[in-house]
Amino acid sequence: MLALPLLDIPTSFAHYWHATTPLELVAVVTGFACVWLAARESLWNFPIAIFSCLLFVVVYFRAKLYADCGLQGLFILLSGYGWYQWLYGGRDATELRVTHAQGREWLLGAAFAALFTLGFGYYLRYHTDAAFPYIDSFTTAGSIVAQYLLTRKRLENWLLWLLVDVIYVPMLWYKDLYFVSLLYFLYLILAAYGYWQWRRELSTQLPSSAAAV
Repeated sequence: MLALPLLDIPTSFAHYWHATTPLELVAVVTGFACVWLAARESLWNFPIAIFSCLLFVVVYFRAKLYADCGLQGLFILLSGYGWYQWLYGGRDATELRVTHAQGREWLLGAAFAALFTLGFGYYLRYHTDAAFPYIDSFTTAGSIVAQYLLTRKRLENWLLWLLVDVIYVPMLWYKDLYFVSLLYFLYLILAAYGYWQWRRELSTQLPSSAAAV
């Protein structure tokens, strides 16, 4: 049963604590920090994200979540790209502003996610000892699309993160990555906050744009 007697809670927490490595804890803290900073539209989210991803490469490799391990390397590249885009990706090389995702981006993102999930999931299923080949591949594909939308400051990136995080929480818990699972639960809250914060920012931009026209 999932429910535990009250007297067993300290024992269970002690088990989870001892099962967590210092590397995982640092990765969790920096991972939370970079998402919080992204929700606040701070450029500091990118250098912290790069550092956090380097740590998660090791964490996921040890847990045999190979798709997510490789995802961290791509996140490092996307973080560098996003850093530049947020600074100079706007009109006339100005700071990028929050906008809605375009129909073309949704179409390409959905096609990429489907092909990646089926293709890479098949490879992991039959050529590795991956724990959850297709689920792992789907969350990886969804994360790539969400991260790209974040680098372009598309509001809807937070909706994709909500979907991905809902899957990550139980999967990581099952793999005994308890504090990483907790981190993704906090990501759920941050994604909801980020969506609210960016939507409010977008609503303040619209009157200014209308006035300029």
